[in-house]
This record gives sequence, structure tokens and C-alpha cells, in this order.
Amino acid sequence: MFIDQLKKGEPKKGWIEVIAGSMFSGKTEELIRRLRRAEYAKQKVEIFKPAIDVRYSEDEVVSHNANSIRSTPVESSQKILLLTADVDVVGIDEAQFFDNGIVEVCIKLANQGTRVIVAGLDMDFAGRPFGPMPALFAVAEYVTKVHAVCVHCGDLAQFSYRKTKSNKIVELGEKDIYEPLCRRCYNIANKIK
Repeated sequence: MFIDQLKKGEPKKGWIEVIAGSMFSGKTEELIRRLRRAEYAKQKVEIFKPAIDVRYSEDEVVSHNANSIRSTPVESSQKILLLTADVDVVGIDEAQFFDNGIVEVCIKLANQGTRVIVAGLDMDFAGRPFGPMPALFAVAEYVTKVHAVCVHCGDLAQFSYRKTKSNKIVELGEKDIYEPLCRRCYNIANKIK
């Protein structure tokens, strides 16, 4: 039965890609690289980020290496659906800051034939799964985990260690507040803190 539907010209194939890792691991850099390739291929691309992320720019997604691409800041995941008509590729940065509805938004876009590329922190500063990221891993066709380099020993780092004593889940910052650590150094640092 479904083969007959394919023959009748079902909509183009969509899918979800997730790029995840710690801070300073190159998530946004990889997101920008994939989106630029799509633009080069003359695909219609729209990029979104949470409105609360104004660290480098209000209307651009910016990597720690200062590469940037224009984006639309949105207050909630549902706004993305309103702004993606006739789009081939949707990029979403800092997905961990979105509400849980981002998962259904990504599924709906992919079901409509859109390639969805999502980047975000997989764990918060306490080493716990961060926001909607675990659910995005579960529904994605492709998951890429990138790693930073531990600033203390040079091993692969998967933790975003917060150097301050704040316990707020969301605390925007850069190298002044966070550093990437491997598991061993992260555990040692937390015992000393």
C-alpha cells in the first residue's frame, strides 16, 4: 500500500539531524558548516535560535570561533512552524533552551519533507541530560556527538564545568563561567568545589 503512495508523488523526504556535545566542542561550528553547504546547493534555509541567547548577537548564530550565520530569534518552539513555509532546511541552535515542544516541531517539519538540523548541549553543568535533547536524540535519524578538549589534561571533554557556585540550570556565559572537562577532571573539580 505505501509503495503506491510513493509512486503517487509523496512529498520530499525529510529527516532530523542532531549535533550535541559540551560547550566549546564545535556544535555551532558544525551547524553553520552544514547550513552553508545547503545554501551553496541553492536550498532554502531558515535558522532559528532561542531569543534568550544574545551572547554574541541578537539576530545571528555565532560560534566561539566567530563564524556566524543570520538567524531568527524566537520565544517558543511553535513560532518556528509559523516561519518555515516552503523551506528545504531548518537549522536550530541551542535547542536545550527551547521548551519540550521543540521535539514535536522537529518531527512535524521532518514529516513535511524538511531537513532539520539541531545543535545543543547534551548535558547541563551538573552532568544531567539537558532539556529536550534526549528526546531529540530518540527521534533523530542522525546524531553526531562532538567533543571539546579538556582544559586540564588534554583528553576528550564531554562536560561543561561551571566555575561559579550558581545552581541555576540556565546561566549564559562563556570561558569566564564555563570550561570543558573530561570525566576524570570534572569529577575532581566537583569534589574540590
